Amino acid sequence: MKGRKIMKFVFDLDGTICFKGKPLSEEITNALDACRRLGHEVIFASARPIRDLLPVLPESMRKYPMVGGNGAFIARDGETIEVTAFTTEVAEAIRQVITAFQLPYLVDSHWDYAYSGSEDHPIYKNIDPLKAAKKVALEDIRDIVKVVLFPGDYLDAVLSELQKLPVCLYEHTSENIVDISPYGIDKWNGLSKLGVEAGEFIAFGNDANDASMFLKAKESVCVGGHQVREMASLQVASEEAAVIEMLDMLSEKYSGNIANRNT
Repeated sequence: MKGRKIMKFVFDLDGTICFKGKPLSEEITNALDACRRLGHEVIFASARPIRDLLPVLPESMRKYPMVGGNGAFIARDGETIEVTAFTTEVAEAIRQVITAFQLPYLVDSHWDYAYSGSEDHPIYKNIDPLKAAKKVALEDIRDIVKVVLFPGDYLDAVLSELQKLPVCLYEHTSENIVDISPYGIDKWNGLSKLGVEAGEFIAFGNDANDASMFLKAKESVCVGGHQVREMASLQVASEEAAVIEMLDMLSEKYSGNIANRNT
């Protein structure tokens, strides 16, 4: 077993293994370390851009393979190796929607960002906590990679306009936001760029943007009661202890001791 990765374990972050925007707890970190000691590989796949994904991880895990921005950012060994931006035409169309409805927004470039939302919104607290980027004006962002809109009372009208565009949309009702990625970009797309193959990984997630990887996973674990649980093979409560118990069980199940069994 030494030197060989038995199974890849892929984790969403917010609401899956870290809660209320806080960094990974010591207990979760220990469970991930135990998973790796059994020979498995750990990969993170988040809606956050890499810039905002890194601060919630212990330094020892910041060079693990990562998918950020729902697939728009790909990182390995501490380096961002690929970034997918919107086409110029689609970026301009999104700008027009923002202007037409006077919407607050979070717009990410390759590293810097533009933000016009409320500082009281939970998402604001997760933006660049390490102060590694610059907050710039929207017109100063040349390549737009990821967009979060705060539609307020205009949700239906905003979705109607966005659905006309070649983009990937995720509506997060609990936060009243709409998450937009370039067409064809999702977490599974990002994982495939890291060399992950269908049926050869375990996925943990809790929201609609995890559906693409759930559908390709050997086992998929929905944390909490989101509708995406219908695409998962397993479900646990949205509680750290329950997630750790499931992770421990699956780590052991796919360890070298039983790797050759029909499971």
